[in-house]
Amino acid sequence: MLALPSRCFLFCFVLQTVRWHIELQPWASPTPSLNYEASRFLKYISTSQISCEHMNLNSLKGYSETTKKPWSVCLDERFSLIHRIRSKKCRLYSLGLGNDDNQFELSMASSGCEVHRFDPSIKSAHIQQGRHLWHHRLSIDWRDPNPAIAAHKLHSNTKKLGTVLNEFGHQKIDVLKADVESAEWKILENLILEDVVEQIGQLVFEVHIHWPGFEVSGNDSTVVRYWYSLLRELELKDFRLFHTYKDLSKPQMFLKKEAFNASSCYTLSWVNTRWK
Repeated sequence: MLALPSRCFLFCFVLQTVRWHIELQPWASPTPSLNYEASRFLKYISTSQISCEHMNLNSLKGYSETTKKPWSVCLDERFSLIHRIRSKKCRLYSLGLGNDDNQFELSMASSGCEVHRFDPSIKSAHIQQGRHLWHHRLSIDWRDPNPAIAAHKLHSNTKKLGTVLNEFGHQKIDVLKADVESAEWKILENLILEDVVEQIGQLVFEVHIHWPGFEVSGNDSTVVRYWYSLLRELELKDFRLFHTYKDLSKPQMFLKKEAFNASSCYTLSWVNTRWK
């Protein structure tokens, strides 16, 4: 038998380790059922997996908030975020659109965190606001653009988060906040498949469940099974859900139905329990 050259062996090994799809969880019932899938999913996103006593910046000296915000981070001493904030070494990436409320980003920047906000609607490629806050005309997606197409769209700049991390020279993100209007499911899938999620300390994602989301296909029960499977993948990566915010100001819809006492929008916060 001929020995493979070492270069080929490495290439073959890389091919074998690339993940193209997440592992779907078994159905919630013996036969596919939307009622069972929805019940399992909604119970899962509404149940904290780990307790967090100190959330939001009002637990830091000098901060006070009069209203409860959905963007919750865990500042308990047992996790690294609070220590990195105190040592001025924390980094926040915020993915969103121009009409977002930026108070959370401003507060994190004021605490000394390096904050990068990605918004495709800003006028300049990069804008620095104060000492610690940067705005970038970038849209974070679950795929990099086709170079042949991107060359004709001078004002369109869409990239995967892993690509941006490499270009910025950042190896870790302490907090990733995302409000990307239904692109969150595919972005989260990309972060899991490419192991980028392991470079993140805490996730704060707004999830939308009034429709499947961009490029999520299948019937209703299949879609909910996919959502649930994504979140279980996070659990396998040692992320634990510590806070859920159910937005009652949004339409109370679940896959275009007024059903299951569900809101169309939830903000979920996880902490990576392996984060150093």
